[in-house]
Amino acid sequence: MIKKKVLVSGCYDLLHGGHIAFFKAASAFGKLYVSIGRDDNIFNLKNRKPYFSEKERLYIVKSIKYVGDAFLASGSGMLDFEPDMKKLKPDYFVVNHDGHSSDKEELCRREGVEYIVLDRIPEPGLPERSSSETKRELRFPYRLCLAGGWIDQPWVSKIHPGSVVVAQIWPTMDFNDRSGLATSSRKVAQMLWGDRYPEGDHETNARLLFGAENPPGRTYVSGSQDQIGLLYPGINRLYYRGGYWPEKIESTTMKDICEWLSNVIHLVPIQPRPMGYDPLKLMHLEKSLIKELGEAGDSCWESILNKDIDGLGKSMTTTLRSWRKILPLTVPDQVMEEMETKYFPNYPGAITSGSGGGYVMVASEKPVEGAIRIKVRY
Repeated sequence: MIKKKVLVSGCYDLLHGGHIAFFKAASAFGKLYVSIGRDDNIFNLKNRKPYFSEKERLYIVKSIKYVGDAFLASGSGMLDFEPDMKKLKPDYFVVNHDGHSSDKEELCRREGVEYIVLDRIPEPGLPERSSSETKRELRFPYRLCLAGGWIDQPWVSKIHPGSVVVAQIWPTMDFNDRSGLATSSRKVAQMLWGDRYPEGDHETNARLLFGAENPPGRTYVSGSQDQIGLLYPGINRLYYRGGYWPEKIESTTMKDICEWLSNVIHLVPIQPRPMGYDPLKLMHLEKSLIKELGEAGDSCWESILNKDIDGLGKSMTTTLRSWRKILPLTVPDQVMEEMETKYFPNYPGAITSGSGGGYVMVASEKPVEGAIRIKVRY
């Protein structure tokens, strides 16, 4: 009896248990042939190279016992396996649910190939894995500033000390540039370490990044809450007293607290701040106002530790109102009007992620329309 032919396609970079379970399930339909995306095609599709070269990926996949044969795709684009399908003439083309597309299904219909969509079922006792999840865990995180922002600048905290609260978040999506999520610092970090979160001491890495982003002679020194927020996991309270680096750093990576914060922070996209926007043209550096800003950071920290949604929301709103008083251009009129009419009356509190725009960060235990969810990395 001639065994039927089964074709699957993919990148198969950072091979994990989910890939093996998929190969096992697909091979139950017949002899399994695996089409592997070439390096240049993956780069064209994703704007980044795979972690392992096409030769290494081909070698690894060919070594798996469920695979009858493997080859590098001869086509291009999302259907790079199309020329190989026409040559191989498989009986089945198999995908996981997250690999399904109408274009693949239509191609199979035209070629007379049975199209099969499998559920992602891991081996008993093993976690469910996906390539996107695995790569996300290696990619560089982002950071949120929840309260006390700008107190990390020495020209602010030398007038009155205070706290900034930052949280490191997973790169669950590519967040907008110029939106207050430390994207500029993140790009410098990616030049240092690639798109991989570095191993080693968090403070050492944060200081390296601070130095790389602020070389001698630079006019404007980026506040260190950006670098610390990107490289310290969990949620962090940074206490500044007139220096570029905080006098004290307190951190929590407790699962229940980090997951609580993940569930109550919602990001609603608004316009990023425009190129050339200067939020520092107008300043009111009064001690009482800066004291209010720094105390909002302290209140935010305590509220997070106590899972107090009302306290968290109040500290976020207080921070935004303090920015408006100290550095009026950090909160443009149209943004403040939207906050006053849409967010402050309806939720425990809210703040913008960056000066002049980016995202509205809303504190709420209920869903927020149009919001993006975040996940704190701990």
